[in-house]
Amino acid sequence: MATGLRRRLLLMLMAPLLMLALANAWLDYRSGDNTSARQDQRLLALLPLLADSLIGPGNTPEAPPVMLLAPELQQFLSSPNAAFAVFDADGKLLRGEAWLDGFPPTSSEPEFHSEQSRGITWRIVRQRQQTVLGEVVVVLADGTDPRQQWLRSILLRVLLPNLLLLMAAAISVRWAVERALGPLLALREAVERRSPGDLSPIDEAASPEEVRPLVASLNRLFDLVNAQAEGQRRFIADAAHQLRTPLAALQAQVEAWVQAAGSSARPLAVDPEHLAKLQGATRRTTQLANQLLALSRADARAMESQPMEPVDLKAVCEDVLERFLDAAAAKQIDIGLDTREAAVQGHGWLLRELLVNLVDNAVKYTPSRGTITIRCGLRHARPYLEVEDDGPGIAAPLRPRALERFHRGNGTGVEGSGLGLSIADEIARLHNSRLELEAGEGGRGLRVTLLFAG
Repeated sequence: MATGLRRRLLLMLMAPLLMLALANAWLDYRSGDNTSARQDQRLLALLPLLADSLIGPGNTPEAPPVMLLAPELQQFLSSPNAAFAVFDADGKLLRGEAWLDGFPPTSSEPEFHSEQSRGITWRIVRQRQQTVLGEVVVVLADGTDPRQQWLRSILLRVLLPNLLLLMAAAISVRWAVERALGPLLALREAVERRSPGDLSPIDEAASPEEVRPLVASLNRLFDLVNAQAEGQRRFIADAAHQLRTPLAALQAQVEAWVQAAGSSARPLAVDPEHLAKLQGATRRTTQLANQLLALSRADARAMESQPMEPVDLKAVCEDVLERFLDAAAAKQIDIGLDTREAAVQGHGWLLRELLVNLVDNAVKYTPSRGTITIRCGLRHARPYLEVEDDGPGIAAPLRPRALERFHRGNGTGVEGSGLGLSIADEIARLHNSRLELEAGEGGRGLRVTLLFAG
């Protein structure tokens, strides 16, 4: 948009300048043409004076005729760019320049033409005149032809100055347009730099007056989208919060039934396989409700009012490891720590939730007798968290989609909601970072890294 507007402004400003330059060249040409017309009139006025200058024949037949030049004609011929000639009716030169010979006029009307001679373009007029010597052809030539001067000077006096003027004007106009469009370009860059979740209003006072209506419309749109998104977040948070209590009670009741069904002292007329399926479904539903609640709480706008504080990453890793020891032992997974002292400014409970989701995914997808390693420390002077497993991993082309909400890989045979990596990525964005997915050691499994800003 800005590029098109800049181009249109440059075109609209430069087009009049170009038209003025063309008009200047045309006026200069007209000026030269008018001067040429006046020159022709002057030559035509001098022709009778040249004929009248012949006052008699020479002393001998070979001698040139006697001439007495009028002052005006004498003044004209005193110029080095002026010449004359007088020929008799047969074309014999009587007086003047021999190079002015040519076809004599066929009538008594004067004939004008231009001729190149000695590097000069001459304006020449010929006419038959009656004199004391009889009928002769008088010729006058003027080497100061304005047409020739215009042709020589059009480049230096018109085209070149106008071209330089246009170039200077183009540079000046471009600079002025860039400066004038600066606030608009800054507005565009500010909008482009925004994250998808940033719906805060744009400062109208800092915007150019001409685009303030557009900024006001954008702010109204941001408000509407923000209100809609806020309503969705509240609904998810409220629904997840309301589901937690009954789901927790249901899960406790199902687990009690499972224990009772497995006890010989209190046998129940319930199929243990059905109870196991019910227990698994209840556990997954409870986890989904907890993840939805965590997803709504991890939203950047919901965390704006909560200040960040120092978080000990090593302590977070130790807490999460303790939480998953039983689940890893049940699958005979070797889960361990590789931690160094490291701290970041952040939200401790959110970083713990991030690591819980990463480790939970690793435990789910790592096969029996596999290995999971939780790491933290400093890398290139920047704190990091990392979880690596030797499970099936994620193919490189599918890794960007793995961070989308509710996206689950096909053929894994593992039940889940597809929210774990999405929640972790939301929390990473809140901490001005991104999750990096890559293959584990030896090209096996998956390594998920969160590298914080230094």
